[in-house]
Amino acid sequence: MREPIYLDHNATTPVHPAVLEAMLPYLREHFGNPSSGHIFGRRARSAVELARSQVASLLACHPEEVVFTSGGTEANNLAILGTVDPAAGRRHVVTSSVEHPATERPCERLQRHGAEVTRLPVDACGRVELAAAHAAVRADTALVTVMLAQNETGTLMPVAELAAIARGHGALVHTDAAQAVGKIPVRVEELGVDLLSLAGHKLYAPKGVGALYVRSGVPVSPVLLGAGHERGVRPGTENVASIVGLGAACALAEATLAAETERQLELRDRLWTVLRSAIPGIRLNGHPTERLPNTLNVSFPGTRGSTVLAAAPEVAASTGSACHEGGERPSAVLTAMGLDPATALGAVRLSVGRSTTREQIDLAAHALLRAWRAVSAPA
Repeated sequence: MREPIYLDHNATTPVHPAVLEAMLPYLREHFGNPSSGHIFGRRARSAVELARSQVASLLACHPEEVVFTSGGTEANNLAILGTVDPAAGRRHVVTSSVEHPATERPCERLQRHGAEVTRLPVDACGRVELAAAHAAVRADTALVTVMLAQNETGTLMPVAELAAIARGHGALVHTDAAQAVGKIPVRVEELGVDLLSLAGHKLYAPKGVGALYVRSGVPVSPVLLGAGHERGVRPGTENVASIVGLGAACALAEATLAAETERQLELRDRLWTVLRSAIPGIRLNGHPTERLPNTLNVSFPGTRGSTVLAAAPEVAASTGSACHEGGERPSAVLTAMGLDPATALGAVRLSVGRSTTREQIDLAAHALLRAWRAVSAPA
């Protein structure tokens, strides 16, 4: 039996062969602790620092501004909980109504400890409303944290504009860029952010590794306590092999970004063209142009997205973010955009990647079309 066509790259990506090759020596012979002073430790330390420079190059920042973490979730927690102290100084946080739980849950914790959190609404395309941001950010705002690309719809947020608003009030700016890094150009100076999170497994590195960009001079208190690793911001012996993999993935992304972006955009639009032409009433969810080049979120009319996918075993996709699947409740992201529950329940997220081919897109489109016709046909 053929493997299903994988169209769930926003959930996770396979480890790229070049990334695996870079990692293997650090899973075998180069096993030293980077904190050790002998040759084994120095080899490991050199590998970590090379990876740090590779991440920094992709983000166009200084290597010393990159802090390695266990993934995007830890990076978000560190950025938010490490910069806002509700018991001292500024205690207001501004975020959006469509954040990933890795941002929303730390904000909820701050709220329970005395912070005030404002959640900005989004428009029908899923973009944060800048007028609401102008009204929300104020003199006691400590942090504005809004994701760069929405993980379910792919909609790109106006982070640079939000950062300008925040800077006008002296607030720090954080963006969860896990879905964006490696898919579109992400440069911290152009965005104007102070903190930026990324996750290795979203850009062909392994799971369990990520990084937080921290602008030079921005104070971040550690969330974990231990020794002084990562300049005291993130204690714990470095996961050398995975860090090497993250560095290699960032180097690969930087070398191929323009061509791969164009290729995936063509595949995404090819898939949408087939579905739109054959299914009356199918709906595109997300911004028509300000969207990740690989992401297509559509609502199938007259049925549930989960029902369509169950009838199309040839396609591996998602009805929403893989991080909060498991129920048949409408997506909170889609309902925040104004979709009614039935339309939101009809949604399927289709995300292409480096391994996706035109042939696969055509096969997937026709499999989804057959499935929709089968499940929506009158009994």
